[in-house]
Parts: sequence; structure tokens; C-alpha cells
Amino acid sequence: MDIDLHPIAIREVVEGYTDDGEGGVFGYAGHLNIRPPYQREFVYKQKQRDAVIDTIFKGFPLNVFYWVENPDGTFEILDGQQRTVSLSQYANGDFSVDVGGNLKGFPNLTADEQERFLDYELLVYRCKGPDSEKLDWFRTINIAGEKLEDQELLNATYYGPWLTHAKSIFSKTGGAAYGLGEKYLVGEPIRQKYLETALKWISERDGLEHHKQYMAAHQHDQNANELWSYFRSIIHWVEDTFPKYRSLMKGQPWGPLYDRYGQDPVDTDALEIEIAALIQDDEVTSNRGIYQYVLTRDPKHLSLRQFSDDQRLAIYERQGGRCANGAKCKTVGNDNGQQVFELAKMDADHIVPWSKGGRTDIANGQMLCISCNRSKGAL
Repeated sequence: MDIDLHPIAIREVVEGYTDDGEGGVFGYAGHLNIRPPYQREFVYKQKQRDAVIDTIFKGFPLNVFYWVENPDGTFEILDGQQRTVSLSQYANGDFSVDVGGNLKGFPNLTADEQERFLDYELLVYRCKGPDSEKLDWFRTINIAGEKLEDQELLNATYYGPWLTHAKSIFSKTGGAAYGLGEKYLVGEPIRQKYLETALKWISERDGLEHHKQYMAAHQHDQNANELWSYFRSIIHWVEDTFPKYRSLMKGQPWGPLYDRYGQDPVDTDALEIEIAALIQDDEVTSNRGIYQYVLTRDPKHLSLRQFSDDQRLAIYERQGGRCANGAKCKTVGNDNGQQVFELAKMDADHIVPWSKGGRTDIANGQMLCISCNRSKGAL
């Protein structure tokens, strides 16, 4: 890749700045694509954005910018989108910053302050090279102020018409996926978390080891309709199966649950009664696992309460350090169940299991030697 330094004044970069949302973001009199397909959305927080403008007025150097020169003479930003958008929005009068102790937007600046801002030179490296080198550089160079998320790096590799359509659905705050699934997903769409989640779900459905395999297979598809249709099916199933919403439903592995249980008939009223009872059950220490439990029936999701050290000691003393299985004890050499074990070599166990109404209290507890407890778990 050929790289040459070309200092460019801010006035040239922000000339003709336009932000048409999905239509694109452009500057440099229309010759600079500020948000090419492989780039992320604008994610700077106010503090970061303001710091860029403050740097300019203090005359401090900004990190370098990288532009890729296209065969037709236009450019696209390889590194520096966040800073470029910050500069352009300020010059456009979109926000104000502290300048000399006063809060000023660009139109409020004095003539000499405006000239000082516009004359500031950015250190821009223009790069020429094939797409493979361009995207490899994008993955490795330091993006000032914000670490790229894994999905953003994958977007850099597998950009094309499929990704453009997928991002229009999954990567917009207030977009279609956000409107449908915001209550059920975690993370920010703008940082590609919704897209990443949907891709992981559909890739697991298809038996793929990593969702980048799905992206590679569909990179040149003209749309992402399959992914969007699958995502909608999942969310609609969740809404139908659990009509009463709780914040516990946010961030659950709904995709794999839908694949396994989505076709099973359910009694939604009975499920709701059970969920409400589980939330109130003090034996359940992980309420977040309740939704997985009522579908899978695997109690590991509930993190059921365990006997405390004090309870274990009390039960141990009650049994005189002997295994509760007595003469049936599985430990070799425990003649007629009379061996006394060290506390550390015994496990506390429920006499009546939780599934049958047993509680985690001393009256319902017994100490088993490790051999007996393991053999019991294997039955």
C-alpha cells in the first residue's frame, strides 16, 4: 500500500458536509466518503466529541487521519471517522463547546476564532492499495478514542450489499430491529451488538462454529431478508410464549431456545404462574435463569441455594461425622457405616430434593461421603 502525507485544512474537509443517515456521510466538497460500508456509526460521547474541538482551539496536534484514494479520485476514510464527524458537526453549528470560558457554537465564534478553527491543518495520510490491504490496515491501526468491537472488525472484512442491508435493520438506534427487540437484547445497535446477536443465533441454528462463516457465505447476497425473518420469528415467539414482560427477559439466549422449543405447544398461563412462583422462591438464587429453566427443566439455570458452612457443620455434628448412608456407604473400608470422615471429605445433600418441595435447612439436610454423593448424582 502506498502512503503519502497531505496536510489538509479543516475548511477543506468540512466543505459540503452532508449526513443523509443511511444515504451516507460526505465531506471535502463531496469527494470524501466519511462513512464507507465497512465503517462503524458515529459513537463518540459528548466528552470525546468536545475534546476534539478543544484540541483544535488549544493548537494541540490531533492523531493522524488515513484516507483511501479510490481509482476515480475520490476518497474514503480508513481511520478518523469519529474525529471528522465531530469537526464537521461543530462547523455545521450542531453543538457548542467551551471556548475561552464561554459556551460557543461555530456561529457564535468571532471571525478570528472561526478562521483559527478552519485553518487548522489535519495530518492526513492518503493511501492507495487493493481492498485486501486496505481492510487489513483498517483491522490493525489504532482507532483513536474507541476500541473497535469484534463485530465492527468483521463488518470491515465482509462488507457488501448483504451487510449494507443488514446494518440498515440491525445497526440503527430506533431502527427496525431495535423497535422489535430492544426489550429482549442487550448492547447498543450502533456498536453492532444487535447484528452480532442475530448472527450468532442463526449461525448456531445452522451448526456453524463462528458467525463469520455465515457472513462469508452471504456477503454478496443482495439482502439480509433471511436473517431479518429469522430474528422476527424469534421475538414474536418470545412475545407469544411469555406475554407478561419482565426485565429478566433481556439478554436471554432466545435464539437457541426458539430453535429447540419454538414448535412445542405451551400453556402460557401455567408458565406465568410457575415463573411468578419461582421469582418468589428463596431457594432460587438466579432469577435470570428462570426463563431457561421453565423451557429446559434443567435446575442448573436456577443456581439453587446451597447449604451454608454453618449448616454443613451442624448437620455433620448431628451425624457424628458418619455418612448418612450408614451400612450402605459406598466408601471402601467403611465397615458397617461406622467410619468417621473429616468435614472436608463430605458433601451436604437435600433429603427431599427441591423439585419435590425440599428446603435448604438443617432438618432437610444430610451429610454424605464424597463417594456416596457422587454415586447418588449418577443415578
